Amino acid sequence: MLDGVTKVFPNGTRALRGVDLAVSAGTVHGLVGANGAGKSTLIKIMSGALPPTAGRIAWRGRETRWHGPGMALQAGIATVHQHSPLVPTLSVLENVFLSSRGAWMWKAAGKTAELNRLFDAVGYALPADQLVGDLSIGDRQMVSILQALSQNPALLILDEPTASLSVSEREVVHAAVRNLPQSGTSVIYVSHLLDEIMSLTEVVTILRDGRVTLDEPTAELSKDRLISAIVGKPLLRTEQSGQGQPAANVQAGPPLLEVTGLNSPGRVAGVSFTVAAGEVVGLAGLLGSGRSEILHAVFGSDAAARGMVRVGGNPVRRSPARAVRAGLALVPEDRAKQGLIPGWEVWRNITLAALPEDSWRGMFPRQAAELRRAQSAVESLSINPPTPMTVVDQLSGGNAQKTVFGKWLYGGVKVLLLDEPTAGIDVGAKRDIQLLIRQLTRNGNAVVVVDSEFGELLAIADRVLVVRQGRVIAERDARRTSEMELVALASGLSA
Repeated sequence: MLDGVTKVFPNGTRALRGVDLAVSAGTVHGLVGANGAGKSTLIKIMSGALPPTAGRIAWRGRETRWHGPGMALQAGIATVHQHSPLVPTLSVLENVFLSSRGAWMWKAAGKTAELNRLFDAVGYALPADQLVGDLSIGDRQMVSILQALSQNPALLILDEPTASLSVSEREVVHAAVRNLPQSGTSVIYVSHLLDEIMSLTEVVTILRDGRVTLDEPTAELSKDRLISAIVGKPLLRTEQSGQGQPAANVQAGPPLLEVTGLNSPGRVAGVSFTVAAGEVVGLAGLLGSGRSEILHAVFGSDAAARGMVRVGGNPVRRSPARAVRAGLALVPEDRAKQGLIPGWEVWRNITLAALPEDSWRGMFPRQAAELRRAQSAVESLSINPPTPMTVVDQLSGGNAQKTVFGKWLYGGVKVLLLDEPTAGIDVGAKRDIQLLIRQLTRNGNAVVVVDSEFGELLAIADRVLVVRQGRVIAERDARRTSEMELVALASGLSA
């Protein structure tokens, strides 16, 4: 399909360096690589969003050149990006058939049968008339996949389709992906979850620094070899598998965060817990369990929440601004919409939370001071490209997440609330985030982290609180529990 594809951007960045990629009909082909390896650029070229600088694209045996995503879609290539453009004020039905032409909006009943057919095909259903803006992130992702499948594509490109999904929703996507080749639809499956790659794909292509470093049948590969090809070196055992004992940590100090009787109608019900200085507490729950809602209630971004939150023994009043002044920081799950300001450079995003410190008399920003602070964060977090002048829209997922972290590193933060901090990032960036969390606790910070991957949660947390239906229903020492026990507790299979 691709022969020697190269992409050089106007600023001189060489994103792809002679990439070859062949996808056979009726197969699932894995595409893997670290953030910044060139995957996103390659996907955009295959889907017509970007032209290659050099190289050849062949589709169904004929050389071609896309002049836009519409041309690629018409030819039979549909793409589900990490952040698919859905319309929150339209219903599920309207979003799935958003690209349809004609007066279909006035004849919704005619599309309902087709929507039900798609529901049957993927084994998952949503209320057709529900507004997409009211859906969870997992359900919005399913709408994006259904939207792509409504085009009856010959090739479906899925870019991290399960990064924010629960275990049960992932199984729905997996089942759909396995069924697609039977109908002649090829799939390019991009994922940082290597278990998915190993179980779903027939062939794997790995990119590193814009080059193909491995292209082989999946059955001939081990997970260790995959990781070595991705990052160029093996990782520690606990970092490879997400299993095993948490990293050694300094002894936890006195309570730094105290939460008592936290309630929010329909979201959080009577949650109480403490986190000591130097401690990482994980919240384990399935999608919709209330795990993320607890973080937002603690931070004050849930205006309906009630209860007592103390930091260092001092009560925190209910607002994000007061929470930040008290030393609380939230790294949200949806970093693209909630954690960063698109169109702004790295330096402006990083220094946003510390503007009073970098301003003359707290009123007039001093850009030189902001740039120094941002450059320090870029270097300490190994953000790539290593310049604070990069616009955040151009960053890979892992580097975008590091930028969100950087915003809170220099503002007197005492307690860090992390919602899916490693979702959708590669194993190398994931390792960097895990090491950063441990560095924060060694400095006396407290960390509360939500992670859908229970194995990864056990690798970083000291204690785990299991959440179901907005309640904390169990507490476990991370060293004395297992991923299986957490799944059983979270799903209600164990008391």
